[in-house]
Amino acid sequence: MDIVTSQKITTFLMFEGNAEKAMDFYRSLFDDAEVVTLSRYGADGPGTEGTVQHATFTLAGQQFMCIDSPAHHEFTFTPAVSLFVQCESEAEIDRLYAALAEGGGELMPLGNYGFSTKFGWVNDRFGVSWQLSLA
Repeated sequence: MDIVTSQKITTFLMFEGNAEKAMDFYRSLFDDAEVVTLSRYGADGPGTEGTVQHATFTLAGQQFMCIDSPAHHEFTFTPAVSLFVQCESEAEIDRLYAALAEGGGELMPLGNYGFSTKFGWVNDRFGVSWQLSLA
């Protein structure tokens, strides 16, 4: 009998030294958030000792992975790929927008764009792009 495993697609975020700070920040903003696994680079590398070699965490039940890359890259995050959050209340969208925009940048300020009564798009302080929409 063949054992069938189902595929799973997980968002993977690559940082260069800020993975744990980003993961902790995101976990502070969303319910049902936790670190599932976390391994760190040791003294023998290849990354900086104590930084995130590999981690998985959840936000609102959705699983993510992150690392601190030991190599510097000429690229970073792009708004062409973003995390989309369907907010349940105006208070929630206002809170998330303010927190995510702090130290980052606004791409679309909170407003009514026709497809949503309240929508906003930001890059957070780590460069990750977020779209927030009121249900």
